[in-house]
Amino acid sequence: MSILDPGGRFLVIAGPCLLEDDSLNIHVAEEVRAVAERLGVSAIFKASFDKANRTSASSPRGPGLSQGLERLGAVRRATGLPVLTDIHEADQAQALCQGVDAIQIPAFLCRQTDLLTAAGKTGLPVNIKKGQWLAPEDMRFPVRKVREAGSGGVSVTERGTAFGYGRWVVDMRSFAIMREVCGCPALFDATHSVQLPGGGGGGASSGGEPRWIETLARAAVAAGADGLFVETHPDPASAPSDGANMLPLERLESLLEGLLAVREARDRVPGLSG
Repeated sequence: MSILDPGGRFLVIAGPCLLEDDSLNIHVAEEVRAVAERLGVSAIFKASFDKANRTSASSPRGPGLSQGLERLGAVRRATGLPVLTDIHEADQAQALCQGVDAIQIPAFLCRQTDLLTAAGKTGLPVNIKKGQWLAPEDMRFPVRKVREAGSGGVSVTERGTAFGYGRWVVDMRSFAIMREVCGCPALFDATHSVQLPGGGGGGASSGGEPRWIETLARAAVAAGADGLFVETHPDPASAPSDGANMLPLERLESLLEGLLAVREARDRVPGLSG
């Protein structure tokens, strides 16, 4: 068992897309912790020190590795929550090993063997986002790479598949398939799945349709998702990254309440709980 596989409890990985100042980061983390405690779910704080994959070269990318680790450490000290962040290059692994509780492989990098191996060698739990071009059964190969390298647990996250018409499509079979072939929890990324990639129709940053977050999240949990990845912010319009598809922080508790009700109903039906 690891923080990515909390013994059957529902897991929520939540936080802003990019690390901001300590005040904002800790405020979000405190609310995530409070909601998780009230609802009895496991929680991990997520934010990125760098967003290397941006539509425009001028888009904000974050504070960088050194300052990012300081800010993640401040969150952990202030709230007691475990912290997770993305890795982009293999040589970042050693530094991350000293400063976070779990590592995430971004979707576009999930086939990079050196990156997966470096993340696994840290001994930390690794959450692997499913590439937007991959069939769910193909996630067994990245999972095998991090396990063979020595990771302290693994989960996989569905974030939608590209079909070439400006939005991601979520295959609800994915959760059962990935759990079966990977032998680990299968999570749902509810906010990136409503992203409109590539500028969302002509802009310099990705757009989004956050009104579909709850609909897709409920469908994913009904289909067997073990937990939720969600980027959340007190004021998405002011967020430096992914604000167009982010969940307002004030809606986090009601979203999770609905998902837990769906999960409870699902688990009462033989054969639907995975």
